[in-house]
Amino acid sequence: MRIGLILTEALGGLRRNISMVISVILVTFVSLTFVGAAILMQSQIGVMRGYWAERAQVAVYMCSSVSESDTCIDGAASEEQVAAVRAQLEGEALAPLISSLTFDTKEDTYAKLVDQLGEDQASVLTPDQAFEVFFVTMKDPGQSQVLAEAFSGQAGVEQVQDQLQYLEPLFSALTVATYIAVGIAVLMLIAATLLIGTTIRLSAYARRKEIGIMRLVGASNRFIQTPFVLEGVFAAFLGSALASAAVVAGMHFGVNGYLRGRVPFITTWVSMQDAMLVVPVLIGIGIVLAALSAGFAIRRWLRT
Repeated sequence: MRIGLILTEALGGLRRNISMVISVILVTFVSLTFVGAAILMQSQIGVMRGYWAERAQVAVYMCSSVSESDTCIDGAASEEQVAAVRAQLEGEALAPLISSLTFDTKEDTYAKLVDQLGEDQASVLTPDQAFEVFFVTMKDPGQSQVLAEAFSGQAGVEQVQDQLQYLEPLFSALTVATYIAVGIAVLMLIAATLLIGTTIRLSAYARRKEIGIMRLVGASNRFIQTPFVLEGVFAAFLGSALASAAVVAGMHFGVNGYLRGRVPFITTWVSMQDAMLVVPVLIGIGIVLAALSAGFAIRRWLRT
């Protein structure tokens, strides 16, 4: 009976403050949608970084006949210089750090240029002017700087390029976008928390006579507070459920239905399973914040 009475009081409070309740639901919905998007975006960055870290290579470009580097003053790298670089890569110092090693001849490099640029644009070079390149896959991508230090300034070596560095600007941009989403979400959550507290205080003021009677008949503070806390929790739960639905729908229609087919250079994406894991997090955040805010607000009001 007491539980039924508490629920009846909570639902009655929701009906009396329907406009404020709708405001709480909308603010909670928007803020938690940003939270969910930020979580998935950070997961996407981690997935992409892990994927490319395993596949990104360090390219050691040997001098060609058109190189202008200080290490290429003698023109194209000689066979002895190419052999010296290979010996270093296969030597005792570097070999334990390397997962795989491939070598592209001038003809291989020129063929790749033709495939990428077409014969018309690639024709500005001849096969003899193309680079010879060692492609090195590191066991630990974080140690790629070792190769740059090993071959820096070495005669016959044009340059050493870490392919993962080209993706760092993309990772940085996505990280900044995540921080922006988190910042907006925090501001919105603060607004939702304050709005819940205001709603509870208004609801308590509207029922001040009922509360006075309940005190006179000996009702405990916990019994008086519980319906108000349930009001805030119920409104926040609806907002959290809407935010969860928005995140799952965004994953299904936005990522799986749109981005996967239009952003071909990203081959790994967060999955629907990742989105489903975010759902309990959003609902938990909404319920906990609402319960704390409502509980604090009603306890403070009862002391006045």
